[in-house]
Amino acid sequence: MPAACPAAFRPAVRPAASRSAVRLRLAAAVLPLLAAWPAAGQETAPEPAPTAETAGAAAAGVTIAHGYTFFGNLRYPADFPHLDYVNPDAPKGGEIAIWAQGTFDSFNNFTIQGNAAALASIGQETILTGVADDPTDLYCYLCTTLEYPADLSWVVFNLRPEARFSDGTPLTAEDVAFSHQLFMEQGLESFRFAFGSFIESVTVEGPHRVRFDFTPDSPPRDRIGLAGGIPVLSKAWFEQTGRRLDQTWPDGPALGSGAYVLESFDVNRRITWVRDPDWWGADLPINRGRANFDRIRVEYFADAGVALEAFKAGEYTFRNENSSLQWATGYDFPAVQQGHVIKTELPDGNLASAQSFVFNLRREKFQDPRVREAIGLMFNFEWSNATLFYGLYTRVQSFWGNSDLMAEGPPSEGERALLQPLVDEGLLDPAILTAEAVLPPVSNPAREIDRANLRRASQLLDEAGWTIGPDGLRRNAAGEVLTVSFLESSPSFERIILPYVENLKRLGIDARLDMVDPAQEEQRRATSDFDIATQSFAMDWEPGTGLRQWFGSEGAAESNRNLMGLQDPAVDRLIDAVVAADEEEEMKTAVRALDRVLRARLFWVPQWYKDVHTVAYYDMFDHPDPLPPFALGQLDFWWHDAEGEARLRAAGVLR
Repeated sequence: MPAACPAAFRPAVRPAASRSAVRLRLAAAVLPLLAAWPAAGQETAPEPAPTAETAGAAAAGVTIAHGYTFFGNLRYPADFPHLDYVNPDAPKGGEIAIWAQGTFDSFNNFTIQGNAAALASIGQETILTGVADDPTDLYCYLCTTLEYPADLSWVVFNLRPEARFSDGTPLTAEDVAFSHQLFMEQGLESFRFAFGSFIESVTVEGPHRVRFDFTPDSPPRDRIGLAGGIPVLSKAWFEQTGRRLDQTWPDGPALGSGAYVLESFDVNRRITWVRDPDWWGADLPINRGRANFDRIRVEYFADAGVALEAFKAGEYTFRNENSSLQWATGYDFPAVQQGHVIKTELPDGNLASAQSFVFNLRREKFQDPRVREAIGLMFNFEWSNATLFYGLYTRVQSFWGNSDLMAEGPPSEGERALLQPLVDEGLLDPAILTAEAVLPPVSNPAREIDRANLRRASQLLDEAGWTIGPDGLRRNAAGEVLTVSFLESSPSFERIILPYVENLKRLGIDARLDMVDPAQEEQRRATSDFDIATQSFAMDWEPGTGLRQWFGSEGAAESNRNLMGLQDPAVDRLIDAVVAADEEEEMKTAVRALDRVLRARLFWVPQWYKDVHTVAYYDMFDHPDPLPPFALGQLDFWWHDAEGEARLRAAGVLR
């Protein structure tokens, strides 16, 4: 996958760098699908002159390459001068300022403890990295080359001798081996469950040469990406500071090797990252035209409305707008009218983020699928989109929307071959072999509540034993009232959830919105103390073992990804099929079968997505045109226009 900003946000109404980044951060940060930083540190260069070791490897039938992809061929050759989608002559300098919602009390985003600061992983780099114009390629960055045999039983990375941490100390094979061990001992439990058995040993073969040997039963397709995707941390720094990966770091991030370092911070108000003038990777081909800003400033706000007013006043300069209400009604201020602020929509070719309300399946009342289906019927997306979202969104239908990985119609022959054994074992309903893939219910956009869906939901709850009492509330045989609460901290979601709550009340459910502050929400999500919460399932174009963190039974105890607590043997088996696939079409078929079953389990109420970036920014930035399909890249390959800023300041637009 292309590198993704750790300050990612919900695609609907969450602000950039919001706490949802914290939910997605961890262990995936140790995978290529969440590379530590979108702009810094990713390089491929001409192959070095052969050494005795590499010559011997080549003679033994070992592949020596500048990058890796399991299916197909690499997009870029070893000697490419720069990435196709950047401006290699982009000027360096200036500042870009963004915003984040909520609070922070830590600079460690490798743990679910505390609230990590925006861009907390900006300084961490990985051995391999992705690019924004091909979602499956991985290229050497901290390495010059990698070596591996045909059976992928091991990989050797030849590290760049010039790589340095920001304090000037060398980055070596010892740091790589140390980082692997650190994540295996102190990383999130879900990561250790999913990936802990992949690597048999890590051997330091020289100051700049490290070998990973894989266990025979680990999935071959995920091996090299895992080994090359672990952030390389400084062994000396951890030994000197006594820090642990599973604790909060209140006074700054771990020592890194990336383009940016922490300049200053004011807790819960502001963070400023500054480009390291001595960054070792500045002149590498893959970094040409990237990491262009001298400074990246993050302004924190408790309220999205206040944040928009601050943007209008020029307190920060770039806004990726995720509120349809604000996008439709909040950008008619003078700076936009006069052309000082650019308001535009830019294409987004990524997978549709499967944002949804999810049920806490650990709670007995949600273990009956009829209850979950009934509650899902009461969310009127069509009315919400027309009335609340100004028609900006499309309904999420799949965990792999906007791609050919999405299950559609009845299952194909290949899908049935995977599903039939699970049916035979009683793990799946036989209907799944012939039924259309489950889609969200359609509602009447003209009314807040759809009467046909209300009748169907009432019937389902009656069948599940939740019947209406004299007071209009539904109770089970034990006399317990059916209660449902939505855990939320963003005021932007209040106007969306409250109509849903009212619809559920009309069904006889004692429903409510439980508004809390961001810190409380984080803590309650981490301890599974909720009924329904919002989760964004960020899937991959080439899914693998990471699926076990999102949907596997092993990850259910730790809720940062498998927030709903799904434990389903049929799902586990289909994940195994995806992971084991060694042909591209085989992998796609297995993903479609998995998507079909996940959607049939009804543990989610799909929300919405859009296929464009809705952005506003002061007319002091520029970007390549066209943008790459898989990244907006505002902190990566955009650049500062000094003359534009001077014009804005002369006009009194900026503070």
